Amino acid sequence: MQNQTVPEIKKQVTFNAAVEKVWQAVSSSEGIAEWFMPNNFKPVEGHEFYLETPFETSSCKVLTVNPPKELSFSWGNQGWIVHFLLKEVEGKTEFTLIHAGWGHPDEKMHPTNKTHLETRHTMNNGWDSIVNERLRKVVEG
Repeated sequence: MQNQTVPEIKKQVTFNAAVEKVWQAVSSSEGIAEWFMPNNFKPVEGHEFYLETPFETSSCKVLTVNPPKELSFSWGNQGWIVHFLLKEVEGKTEFTLIHAGWGHPDEKMHPTNKTHLETRHTMNNGWDSIVNERLRKVVEG
């Protein structure tokens, strides 16, 4: 299949925290640095910012800001889109992360030279610990 792409990553968890607290952690530069990566994020649509990854400084751009429900941004030049969805459920927050925009499974990615499929597998595991452990600790701590 010519148009085959790697499936998006989706993580859904419920935090024992108010939606405003989770929103603050995922929509501010300080909040994002605490659980994800150093950055100069601002919750303004069109704002260009960077994420300081272990491999490189990635250029990003804020695409959607809809407090306290939805936030999305492009990440790097691979075509990635990261989406955060928040929903209040009985005083807790249902948090969904979607990492989309993957390419062909065998295509190599810069700067790691791993394929999209290998990278997705690594990042899928990474997002597990980032969302379930690091972000949870920040919002429930």
